[in-house]
Amino acid sequence: MTSRIQESFHRLRAEGRRGLMPFVTAGDPSLDELGNVLVAMERGGATAVEVGIPFSDPVADGPVIAASMQHALLGGVTVAGVLAAVREARPRVSIPLVAMLSYSIVYRLGIEDFCRDAAEAGFDGLILPDLGLEEAGPARAAAAAAGLTLSLLVAPSTPSARAAALAEASTGFLYVVSRAGITGADAGPPAGLAERVAELRAATDLPLAVGFGVSGPAQVAAVVEVADAAIVGSALVRRMEGFRGDGRAAAAEAAGDFVAELAAGLPQPAAL
Repeated sequence: MTSRIQESFHRLRAEGRRGLMPFVTAGDPSLDELGNVLVAMERGGATAVEVGIPFSDPVADGPVIAASMQHALLGGVTVAGVLAAVREARPRVSIPLVAMLSYSIVYRLGIEDFCRDAAEAGFDGLILPDLGLEEAGPARAAAAAAGLTLSLLVAPSTPSARAAALAEASTGFLYVVSRAGITGADAGPPAGLAERVAELRAATDLPLAVGFGVSGPAQVAAVVEVADAAIVGSALVRRMEGFRGDGRAAAAEAAGDFVAELAAGLPQPAAL
């Protein structure tokens, strides 16, 4: 069965385009606004959206996303609540939705049960940043059985042989971490990214999505010169901080506007 993620990347490649995958924390500024935010992101030019499921000890996330998740948790956001919000929004959103969350949550809820529930809610894939290669087998099998893709992370320090094995264990796309450290806006893609991407392309046919440190249209443009998609997290989450409380109704418009700014960095296919 072909997923929305696979179809999306296939279409992008066929049209000579690149992807934009913004990240949003479910429940920031409020869970009630998640559906509207997703709709606005798609209108702004997102080709997929990562939906972060809040966790009290976020993995590899910098202070901006960690604070965002804390805000969501203090607001009473639960996994069940996120799935319900995505289920409500799914008829209004046509692009792929990828759940990004700690594997500890998935394991605690039951791998097969969570994957089934996530797929039924309308998710198309999973990113489990703390899932190691050696433990990935059961999660990959459960995801595949539910019709979900599973994307693992390749860090700059990952040895070439292990990076190839992570690519082999992934489905949908491979998440390429552009730099060492935690998430957060940066000056741009680091030196060596092009070489790393070229190495991975020799090891896999999967699309390569690059994240960490991508925060504006110029950085999006630099990333997609070599990769299939740019992932933007902290910069968008920081933009959403100002719409908590009484301002949450305006969050969707702000998210859509910022995604449109980012999408300006995507190359346009040559006219026929």
